[in-house]
Amino acid sequence: MTYREAVSYIEEIPKFTTKPGLDHTRLFLNELGNPEKELRVIHVAGTNGKGSVCAYTESILRAAGFSVGLFTSPHLIKINERIQINRVPADDGQFLAAFQTVMEAVKRLQAENIPHPTYFELLFLMAMVFFRERKPDWCILETGMGGRLDMTNVIDHPSVTAITSIGLDHTEYLGDTIEKIASEKAGIIKRGVPVIYDAGRAEAAEVIRRRAREQDAPARPVTPGEVERIAQDRSGISFRFDGEEYRICTAARYQMMNAAIALVTAKTALTCAEGAGRGGCPEGAGRASGSGLVQAVREGLARASWPCRMEIFPDGVILDGAHNEDGIEAFIRTAVHFHRENKVTILFAAVSDKDYPAMIRRIVREVNPEHVTATCVEGKRKVPAKRLAELFAKEGCRDVTFAESVEKAFRIAYSKKEDGILFCVGSLYLAGDVRRFMTRAGQ
Repeated sequence: MTYREAVSYIEEIPKFTTKPGLDHTRLFLNELGNPEKELRVIHVAGTNGKGSVCAYTESILRAAGFSVGLFTSPHLIKINERIQINRVPADDGQFLAAFQTVMEAVKRLQAENIPHPTYFELLFLMAMVFFRERKPDWCILETGMGGRLDMTNVIDHPSVTAITSIGLDHTEYLGDTIEKIASEKAGIIKRGVPVIYDAGRAEAAEVIRRRAREQDAPARPVTPGEVERIAQDRSGISFRFDGEEYRICTAARYQMMNAAIALVTAKTALTCAEGAGRGGCPEGAGRASGSGLVQAVREGLARASWPCRMEIFPDGVILDGAHNEDGIEAFIRTAVHFHRENKVTILFAAVSDKDYPAMIRRIVREVNPEHVTATCVEGKRKVPAKRLAELFAKEGCRDVTFAESVEKAFRIAYSKKEDGILFCVGSLYLAGDVRRFMTRAGQ
């Protein structure tokens, strides 16, 4: 089987099938020799920001001299992006080898009438095999959609867990209240394992605190009041946290909270019990302590990047995958800030299962952009660009254009931008498409 054939096989597995449960995943891990038991894991869940926290934590650990595996989702351009070491995705040959190893186990268990792994489950199993073979000092695992029942929650003894901001998303799967969703996310908390969490939402924070107490897990809340913004411009944000000053290369204020959660998570991992015991620091690996640790955190945050999450490109282009209520709220705050001194142009697309009319209404009324170009992303859930443009015009946006092709729509929006700022927002798929051809064009 070739790499392309393996990817085609994986992509044909429905992404949102009925989940068979964690015991199903454990059967496959056992068949593979339990690779997860050989890894030192940091486990991250949350509604918004978990990918960013993973990226910041990973960058800090590398700055401290460690090798770091990263399992995350979704991918933007190529499926290999989901499985990385030191921010280098598995190459095609490595990806194929991990796939073949897992598929051999799948065939053996299917002969015993064990159901086939789901899309996410198969990729997770591949990541565990890939990491076992390469033995990074740390592995950072991002949950898929939930926490308690997420495939990644088969890790019984992570070194640290982290929970980012909680919001209303995937309510059909996780519950229709903040408390219910927080309870699902808090399901990653393990007995005695430190948990660092975003305490900005009181009702979510209380659920997490209660779960931590039940598990005798040391809990460290991070509150918005602890994070002080010092300066913000097109190149990034400087902020103060816990008596130290840091800088992140992003346009979004909300990333200060994610960076703070990440630095506490990384510090907790790096200052854990000395030695090689479970939850301890890796033997023989680079270490940082005291002022060296502060410097590693500072360097790690400054050079960290997470594609399409308020990602700044040259010449005033910002890509943001905001696609739910909290994400749009954060985008609006950022856009309003920059609109004080810059013209704002928006390239927008959305998928059909999101409340895009409400998103559009808020963008027009609160941001009041000079121009909007609507487009659409391919797939079963796409919304026609013309439909989106009509909604923007209905809400009062005076200069609206549309194009079905994302690349054509970007060219239109970019020409309208002039010396202002262009935000590409509404869908992570849109941001990924724009990033693909911007990177190809060297912009």
